[in-house]
Amino acid sequence: MAATCTKSPLSTHDKEVLDRIFNPDLPFADIAGDKQDVPETEEQDTAAVLEAKQLEAEAVEKAEKGDVKGALELFSKAIDVAPERASGFNNRAQAKRLLGDVEGALEDLNSAIRVSEGEGKAACQAFTQRALIHRLKGEDEAALEDFKKASSLGSDFAKAQVIAMNPYAAMCNAMMREMVAKTRKGEM
Repeated sequence: MAATCTKSPLSTHDKEVLDRIFNPDLPFADIAGDKQDVPETEEQDTAAVLEAKQLEAEAVEKAEKGDVKGALELFSKAIDVAPERASGFNNRAQAKRLLGDVEGALEDLNSAIRVSEGEGKAACQAFTQRALIHRLKGEDEAALEDFKKASSLGSDFAKAQVIAMNPYAAMCNAMMREMVAKTRKGEM
């Protein structure tokens, strides 16, 4: 499928606001417009894609005003219009998560990964968000696998989580904290 690179109707600011609202647990380095080398998947700007992007822009405005339910409805419409766009599923997942629908969020994240074929920025964000949900549910092995996938796609946050979840790294960190504490107390 031939694709052209054109500018999205969402400004960089809109993307950053959307990511901050829907990805509050991520550090600022993992938001849209960051300097990471995560490739943006190319898509052809058909009428449906342009309409979906416009609906997502409207959803951002609703979310900025605190209307997450209204944003959710618009994200759903965007998915209906262009179901091949992974970002719609990823964004709707974040809205669902904010509204407490964790299982619905997981379904949408799985769809984002499937539609993106596990590649590009939307997949990177979906893997990261899914890993965070797995962590909250105590599913550390599944979380680690998703963090590894997001890390391989360029997420610095996911890379840090992979390191932090490594049992040897955790043991070394604990030993280092103990040494620092003893040094401060004058025991060393």
